[in-house]
Amino acid sequence: MNAALKLLLRGLQGEYAVSRLAPGTAAPAWISGPGLVNVSYAEDEISVVCLAERVPEGAESSAGWAAFQVCDLYDFDAPGVVLSAVRPVSEAGLGAFVLSTFYRDYLLVRQAELDSAEAAWRAAGHQVEREALPPAKGHSME
Repeated sequence: MNAALKLLLRGLQGEYAVSRLAPGTAAPAWISGPGLVNVSYAEDEISVVCLAERVPEGAESSAGWAAFQVCDLYDFDAPGVVLSAVRPVSEAGLGAFVLSTFYRDYLLVRQAELDSAEAAWRAAGHQVEREALPPAKGHSME
């Protein structure tokens, strides 16, 4: 791993939730909308990450997450990118939920632990920007 790897982490506006759907379930309409959306299909479950305000009442879900985008672009196989982002929060005793897209990596940390996560990232030499996007409510994607 490149020990000198320093990242720019940009906070995404809004509270996020990680929800579980039964295997074989079609992607529900409520996942669509602004903000980060990720749907992962596995043999035994479907996981959905989206803004918590869109998750229907009664859904199996874990809300209260804040999302951060790793703004730096790296090759798929660049070593240490996710580790560089996760290690500081893990060593601070905090949990993280990680997902990746074609271009970027994202980390979700508990909103209640946001200040501690930011302090851990900054102590590791990372830059953190919290005010990234307009408020999620009423925001439309064009």
